[in-house]
Amino acid sequence: MKTLLPSVAAAGLLLVACQPSASEFDPPASHDAAETVDQVAAPVESASKLSLGPLPDFFDCVRENGGVLIASHRAGPAPGYPENALETLDYATSQGMLIHEIDVAESRDGVLFLMHDRSLGRTTTGDGAVADTDWETIQSLNLKDNSGAITSFTPPNLSDVLLWAKQSGALVELDKKPTTSFRNIISMVRAAGAEDHVVLITYNDQQAIEVANLAPDLMMTAGVNSREHQEELEAAGVNFDNVVAWMGTRNPNPRAFAAVGGRGVETAFGTLGRPGERLDDQYIADGDLSEFQDLVDGGLTLLATDEPYKVAEFLSADDDVAATCGVG
Repeated sequence: MKTLLPSVAAAGLLLVACQPSASEFDPPASHDAAETVDQVAAPVESASKLSLGPLPDFFDCVRENGGVLIASHRAGPAPGYPENALETLDYATSQGMLIHEIDVAESRDGVLFLMHDRSLGRTTTGDGAVADTDWETIQSLNLKDNSGAITSFTPPNLSDVLLWAKQSGALVELDKKPTTSFRNIISMVRAAGAEDHVVLITYNDQQAIEVANLAPDLMMTAGVNSREHQEELEAAGVNFDNVVAWMGTRNPNPRAFAAVGGRGVETAFGTLGRPGERLDDQYIADGDLSEFQDLVDGGLTLLATDEPYKVAEFLSADDDVAATCGVG
């Protein structure tokens, strides 16, 4: 990937943020959870705002032009940039990522915020269950990056993330965790006016139908096994103009990508997963990343990966997506 988002200068398409690259980031001096790291957080700001217009039209444009969107899993963590951090979202966007998958949990007292796990210990300086912890405690914790290094960044609430998405023009895929509900998430999206910056992730037919009933105008991902399956979901109220068909993480099937795309529906596939088992690792191990290009050539529109920076550097199909399909 060369560029994706427009900068203030017309000569470049990359959205520039005031942050160091991952390779230049000065990691915290201590991994001791009891010690607070004296680390200055870079300001979360964007050089310019990208306008994509209505999301269904934008996704259609990407598919019709043979482009691909690279989704950074858990915001695209890198050295010094923890998963599900607002600063990580900003950093990944500055590196050319347009869409980010993030996890939404809910504190004991009803505040929605970004967190993947049911407990706090792996990614923060705290411990205990998310569902048993109030927001005042959670927001006082420091986030750890994937190596366990403590950063000065803190768990962001969903409201701030949605406002950031509106201001930057980025998209966020919201993965509902068991501690919260689609109803609560949708309520926050409405309050922020972020409908054109959000894709809701569903994992089964029941969830897809629930989202369609609660928010028929919002984009979602939904599993689709066949034309008949799509027709069943449509009969239950799911509008496939607003659906990206999720095709799994194990066995990519270009024929299925093409078949679903031929019905006017975008497809998504994940090379992410458990380290050592995920397709990301298999595709990158030999230094030949051509398998990612095979996915694009097969008609894939959205690629979710734990290696967004390497994949984006290799692929070119994502380079001009914003310039081609954005409206401003």
